[in-house]
Amino acid sequence: MLVLSILLAVAAGVMFFAARAQSSLRLRLRLGAGAALLGSVLSGMASTVYVVSAYEVGVPVTFGRVGAPMTSGMHLKSPFTDVTPFSTRPVDLNLSDKDVVEVRSSQGGVMYTEVTVKWAVTPGKAAELYRLAGSEEAIQQRLVYPDSREIVRNVFARYTSEQGYASAREEINAEIGTLVKERLAPRGIDITAVNLRNVKPSDSLQKQIDRKIQQKEATERAVEATRTAEEEAKRRKIEAEGIARANEILDDSLTDKVLTNQCIDAYREAAKENPVYAVPCGSGNGTPVIVDGSRRN
Repeated sequence: MLVLSILLAVAAGVMFFAARAQSSLRLRLRLGAGAALLGSVLSGMASTVYVVSAYEVGVPVTFGRVGAPMTSGMHLKSPFTDVTPFSTRPVDLNLSDKDVVEVRSSQGGVMYTEVTVKWAVTPGKAAELYRLAGSEEAIQQRLVYPDSREIVRNVFARYTSEQGYASAREEINAEIGTLVKERLAPRGIDITAVNLRNVKPSDSLQKQIDRKIQQKEATERAVEATRTAEEEAKRRKIEAEGIARANEILDDSLTDKVLTNQCIDAYREAAKENPVYAVPCGSGNGTPVIVDGSRRN
């Protein structure tokens, strides 16, 4: 605006002196000079006013000197002051595709992780960020981008491959978020969120994982087969002990007298069809008993 104001002022002066030299165009040139002068004045006034939009902060710089940050609203400034705006809305830094982070686990396994870092400029420290980077894009490329990648690599290096791609994902995500926030907060960058979106093992690591899973499954099958065999052996032992105990009880209860009585009962049933029946029961050389099935004994 200041340059425009100067140009308009020069144009007004040229037209004013030209009007004095050319009487036929004097009126038009004077009107043009007046309009140029008015435009110069308005441009000059506009160059002293700067409006900071909502959700922005402005950093004024006058002859290389950085001033205090301007908050949202209208501000008066020197015509020689340039204002660099910074958005205070969260910005997404996506570490994916060509920017995917290659990490190594504590075991040396290679993985590829995708991370989204949400960051925003802290209004009160916009002047410091201007000195460090100079623009919003430079803040992301010079500060947020390299520091985030470094911290992601350092955190994954403390975990095993299995923890990195499976069991400790939430813990790793929380640790990365905490460390990135601690690193960038003193510089005036507010980290609002860190999302660990995807972790993919490299081809060589995936083969190792598959082999480990197969070995684990084989071990589990062997353990299950051993457990089943042990259970079967216990069952058979208990069954054998039960049979042995039953036989022992049976041997103790089957005396000669009991066997003789059972034999007589059996032949008594048979004697129902034959009224007189010789029963060869008894122990040793005892005399057989005659059972008459036609009457009650």
